[in-house]
This record gives sequence, C-alpha cells and structure tokens, in this order.
Amino acid sequence: MPELSHRRRLVVLAICCMSLLIVSLDNTVLNVALPSMQHELGASVSGMQWTIDAYTLVLASLLMLAGSTADRLGRRRIFLAGLAVFSAGSLLCSLAPGLEWLVVFRMVQAVGGSMLNPVAMSIITNTFTEPRERARAIGVWGGVVGISMAAGPVIGGLLVQNVGWRSIFWVNVPIGALAVFLTLRYVPESRAPRPRRVDPVGQLLVIALLGSLTYAIIEAPEAGWASAEILVCVLVALVSPAALAGYERRRREPLIDPRFFHSVPFSGANIIAVCAFASLAGFLFVNTLYLQNVRGLSALDAGLWMIPMAGMTGLCAPLSGRLVGSRGPRLPLLLAGVFMGASGVLFAAFDGQATTALLFTGYVLFGIGFGLVNAPITNTALSGMPRTQAGVAAAVASTSRQVGQSLGVAVIGAVLAGGAGAGATGAEFLAAGRPAWWIIAGCAAAILLLGALTTGRWAQATARQTAELFEEEPRGGHAPAKA
Repeated sequence: MPELSHRRRLVVLAICCMSLLIVSLDNTVLNVALPSMQHELGASVSGMQWTIDAYTLVLASLLMLAGSTADRLGRRRIFLAGLAVFSAGSLLCSLAPGLEWLVVFRMVQAVGGSMLNPVAMSIITNTFTEPRERARAIGVWGGVVGISMAAGPVIGGLLVQNVGWRSIFWVNVPIGALAVFLTLRYVPESRAPRPRRVDPVGQLLVIALLGSLTYAIIEAPEAGWASAEILVCVLVALVSPAALAGYERRRREPLIDPRFFHSVPFSGANIIAVCAFASLAGFLFVNTLYLQNVRGLSALDAGLWMIPMAGMTGLCAPLSGRLVGSRGPRLPLLLAGVFMGASGVLFAAFDGQATTALLFTGYVLFGIGFGLVNAPITNTALSGMPRTQAGVAAAVASTSRQVGQSLGVAVIGAVLAGGAGAGATGAEFLAAGRPAWWIIAGCAAAILLLGALTTGRWAQATARQTAELFEEEPRGGHAPAKA
C-alpha cells in the first residue's frame, strides 16, 4: 500500500471507525430492544439469546476466513462487500415477520459484519506502521466502542419507545451507504504478498466447535444436560478442537496458523478478549432485563441508565491507547481486571442493585475497566506478527471477542433461565443473577492474572521468537508448523 499523508491516514482511520460504529451500535441498540422484542414476538429467554448469538456465532465463524480472503483479494474490496451485505441484512431484520426469520436475517447481517472489523483493523495496521502511532490509532478505534455504547442505548431507547423495535435496524443503512461512498473515494487497495489459500475443512471445524458449544449452553436449561441432542453437541464441542489442532498442524496454509500461539502475548490477548467480551455481553444482557423487567423502566430510561458505564468506556479507551503506546499493555490490563472485578463483586456480594448510588457505582467501575481492556488486547495480539498476515492475526483477535460475546450471552442467559422463569419476581431475578455476577468477577480475575503473566520479559521473548518463525518461512509459503 502506498505511503499516505497524515491527513489521509486520519481519514482512513475515520472510515474504518465508521464500520466499527455500525456494528457496535447494532449490538448495544439491540440489547435495549430485547424486552420489547420479547413481548411482541412472544419469545423466551433462550429466544432472546438466539437473536444475539445467531449473529455473534456466524460472525466468529467467518472472521478468519474474511481476514485471509481480504489479504488475497484486496482489503478494500472485501470491506466494501461487508458494508453492502451488513446494510442489506439490517434492512431485512427490520422486515422480519417472526422470531425465526429475525434470527435468519441476523445471520445475514453477520456475514457482512465478518468482513468489516478484522479487515478494517488490517487496513489500520497497514496504514499506521509506526508502533506508537498505531497504538494511538487503536486507542481511537477502541473509543468508538465507547461512543457506540453511550449513544446506542439512548438511540435504541428513543426508537423503541417512539417508533418500535424494528426501527433500530434502520440506523445502519444510511451509515453503511455513507461508508461505502467514502471507502471508494479515500481508502487505497492493499493485499498481502503471500496470502493463504482457503481452508474449507478448518472453517467447518470452527463452525462445528462454536455452534455446538453455544447450542448446548443455551438449550440445556430447557432440554436437560442428559438429553441426546445436548450430549451430541457436547461431544462435537470436545472433538472439534482436537481435530482442528491436528488438521491445521499438518496443513501447509492453515486457516489458523498454530505458530501464532507460540507467542504468549498473542495467546494471552485472545484469552483476555474472550473473558472481557463475555463479561460485557453478560453485563448488558443482565442489566437490560433487570432495568426494564424488574425496575419497570421504559426502553429510553433503561438506555439512559447505561450512559455511566458507556461514557466511562468512551473516556478510558483513548487513554488506554496512549498508555499502551507509552508504557506498554501491562498497566491498562491490570487496571481493567481490578475495576471490572470490583464491579462484579459489588453486585454479587454487596447487593449492588439495592440503591441507586450502588448501581451507579457498579456501572462506572465496569465502564472504566472495559474501556481500559480493548486497546491492549488488539495491540498485544498484533505485536510480533508480520504485516503481511495482519488480516489473519487481527481476525483471530476479533474472533476471540465474538466468541466471548457468544459465550457470555449463552452462559449468563442459561444461569438466568435456570434460576428465574418467565414469571419470576424481582427478588427471584436478583437471586438468579447473583451467580452471573460471580462469573463476571471471575472473568475479571482471569484478565488480571493473564495481564501480569503475558506482559513480562519471558512473554515478550516468545513474541520475538514467533516473529522469527515467520521471517524464516520460504517464499512459496511456510512449512508445516512444528508441534
């Protein structure tokens, strides 16, 4: 990709952030609309879980394919296709006649979404080549998540309350159209010199793993863990990762290069991403239902209640990017674990919903923690990776985020469904939610521990060794990964 002026690089960053904005807005707006959708469509808790997880599952399954395809066919080309499909899927969601069709159209949205965030991150990585400048750009990128989290609940609340839940999907269409126009005008085309080939077997194994695991977690409370369908799903979920690891190790150009995971920072960043985004998804799912179904707030009022958490995320994300650029990822990761953990413990052990002051404090603590965690995840996951494979490396990190969201909704939703039925009282809902908050606190503890373990000298040495593995690969491809 040709060297761009500073102003042009900022324009490219803004366009990439626009794609993140519509995807992030879609998630936050949808969460506020869940109770309204549940009432109109007559859906159960598991039905609401599927409106979220059908999207995140397809997204997670296709991100790596989209990243490698963009490296081969052109990042701008795939980015444009993603914008078009995502916008069309959004329009279809607004026309869905029932829950089943809504889930199907959410999957169409996800096909487009899979071509956006990892490809946009690859474009950013190849546009901002200086490490400190890249860290700041990633901080801005993370700040967009905070903006969408702040604006999404309010926009969603206004639309749901005054127009109806179907209108939440209309927002994506004009933004997507504007992003297409700007991309055609300002974003240069770029490709990897040696992109990987398509890996259909690896792709199918990833889909089998994620789909079976999520289905088992969501449907087990109703079907029973001993039922045949759940046992089959659990078996598939156990066999798939072993089969995937064995197959990819022998393949010359794998979907997921096992050598990436020789880097402790890369591996740790992906586990942290799962924990952080599982916490976020669980937080949003629990609180959306609590504020509207237990406190009896309107969609707009519930959206306004999310602003303290979302606002702190928006403020802390750019700060985190600057900290990563100046001091490295350790400090923001440790602080993220502490603040998110404090929020989880406040609700789990000290009845954080008891007073408005405690509820507000819990939201602020979680927002600070989540705002700090995103930039170091991205920066650490890409450190030591060659720019030529940035699409695949970014896609793995993005996949971990989506896997975390899927698992967060599945696990937290299953906990709520198991402890609070459709006619549950407020006290029953709060009791059922307490284990969910302990799960969120546990995820935060994992972030704290991994943040300490994966940012030291030993961990950085493994990142350098991983980079050397890629530098030594032959021109015609790379040798099969060593065990």
